[in-house]
Amino acid sequence: MENKKEVKIESVSIADAENKNAEPAKAEMTESNARIAELEKSLTELNDKYLRMAAELENTRRRALLDSESRARSRAISVAEKILPVMDALDVALKHNPDDEGIKSMWLAMESAFEKIGITKIETVGKPLDPTVHNAIQVVAASDKFAPNTVAEELQAGYMMGDAVLRTAMVVVAK
Repeated sequence: MENKKEVKIESVSIADAENKNAEPAKAEMTESNARIAELEKSLTELNDKYLRMAAELENTRRRALLDSESRARSRAISVAEKILPVMDALDVALKHNPDDEGIKSMWLAMESAFEKIGITKIETVGKPLDPTVHNAIQVVAASDKFAPNTVAEELQAGYMMGDAVLRTAMVVVAK
């Protein structure tokens, strides 16, 4: 008696093995690609936020610097406006007593200080009337010496600090 056993042999091919392994690998690749895309999107969003925050910080710094400069300029102009009457008094004193060395010395010191801090006198006599820097308070007839709409006389000096008018010059204008 022979014992015969029957054995079933299933045929297996390399292609079958690759297909069985490929399906989970494809699923893993799809998951990995989705995760990569998600991370790239997150990176792009974070980079955008970073750039916006950096720009906002730079704008804030710039505004703070401009505000600081503006406040300093306003204080300087305020102080300069308070000093103008002293220069006016020295001008009047020098006109009444041109030989007084003390008055000359003080006037020169004030003029030097004005120059150092950027205060300049507005040019008037012989210049065309400019309403932004001249305040015409009197009119005289035009002559050979002064053409129409030309400043003929300065009654009170005007001053500027940079491009800001501290005080307009009071003038007489030829008509």
